[in-house]
Amino acid sequence: MARIPTAAVAATGLVGGYGVARWTKKRQLGGAVLAVAGAVAAQQWRQRAGGKAAGALTAAYVAAFAGSHPLAKKVGAWPAVFGVAGAVAAASWAVADRRGS
Repeated sequence: MARIPTAAVAATGLVGGYGVARWTKKRQLGGAVLAVAGAVAAQQWRQRAGGKAAGALTAAYVAAFAGSHPLAKKVGAWPAVFGVAGAVAAASWAVADRRGS
C-alpha cells in the first residue's frame, strides 16, 4: 500500500472536519473527522519521527484547530481553515515526511 504523507492526513483532518461540520450542520461529525485524522496522524508521526516530534506536532494540530476560530473572525472561515491546515501540513512535512523514512 502506498504511504500517505502525514502532512496530507493532518491537513485533511482540519479541512475535512470543518467541511463536514459545516455541510451537515452537525459539529460532532466534524469533530469526529478531526479526531480520527488527528489520531492517525499522531500515530504516523510517532512511527516516522519519534515521540517528542509526535507530541509537538499533535500540539500544533490542536493549536491550529483552536486558533482557526479567532482567525476566522478576521479573515473568514475557509481562509482561516486553509491557512492553519497549510501551516500544520508544512510542519508535518518538515518534521516527519521530508526524510522519506
